[in-house]
Amino acid sequence: MSAWAFARRAALAAAGLASAAALASAQRAPRTHVVVIAGAAGEPAYAASFQEAALAVVDAARTRFGVAAEDVAYLAEDPARAPGRVTARSTREEVARTLGRVAARATPGDQVWIVLIGHGSAQGEVSRFNLPGPDLTASDFARMLEPLARQRVAFVNASSASGDFVKALAGPGRAIVTATKSPTERNATRFAHHFATALATPGADVDKDGGVSLLEAFAFAKREVARAYETENRLLTEHAQLDDDGDGVGSADPTVTARDGKLAAALVLGVAGAGGGGVLSDRERALEQRVTALRARRASLDSAAYWTQMEAALVELARASRAARSGAGARP
Repeated sequence: MSAWAFARRAALAAAGLASAAALASAQRAPRTHVVVIAGAAGEPAYAASFQEAALAVVDAARTRFGVAAEDVAYLAEDPARAPGRVTARSTREEVARTLGRVAARATPGDQVWIVLIGHGSAQGEVSRFNLPGPDLTASDFARMLEPLARQRVAFVNASSASGDFVKALAGPGRAIVTATKSPTERNATRFAHHFATALATPGADVDKDGGVSLLEAFAFAKREVARAYETENRLLTEHAQLDDDGDGVGSADPTVTARDGKLAAALVLGVAGAGGGGVLSDRERALEQRVTALRARRASLDSAAYWTQMEAALVELARASRAARSGAGARP
């Protein structure tokens, strides 16, 4: 056994934490960034609906799943409708600026959730998300996602005529959800409302682990959309799809054993702590961010320095997790 391996094992044993579960906890949850963009409404009724869905996603991220305030951005057409809640107006320039900031702050392994709520349109082969001022096309968003190649991205376009976003945005490490299967499904969609409900309420957490995966939220929203149309005896005019294997072809019924669904199942808001449900404590989250950041710097550190710092972070994280699970709270 190497000197490092012996020292690391001894340190964990001394802390009473030399278990696989303690080490696994350090791998559990990457840092999460959430960007919610509500587009141009056109009518007061849509403005209210878009805001309700957007705030439900924002509030779920912050309060239910404990995403740090600085990692949640909400862009809206009219910031005056929600004073103090809106990060910036949802213009083309502000969307680009916000996603640029996320790309600059995110570290390898982080997950980034981008949720578009609003109207979409299409002309020829160009699909757009409607914003106050110039719209953003699927190709525009594809360029904005390029700096996020080392992160896992959940991109949800809950607008009408959104189907072409799948092909345009597909790539490694990306799970793309659209409310429609093609740009010809142009009626206002209901997907955003039910997707927000999936994150804001317990119903979508099928495995009862305390978190909601993109796959769970997709399945919940798709089912509830179909149920709403059926209840009203109306023809279903929106068919949601998901692609996460990078081939640019969406699936209507993704699962963890199908072509699409594996990455979406791994993209989770509110990852449960070791030994049960509930989201991470602030202390655990900070320590896991520290571990993630340290891994990203491994190439720039000599081996001894890296493992010394990693050992300290893992021991602290294991102690924090143990204290949180016992209900005692983690000591700084």
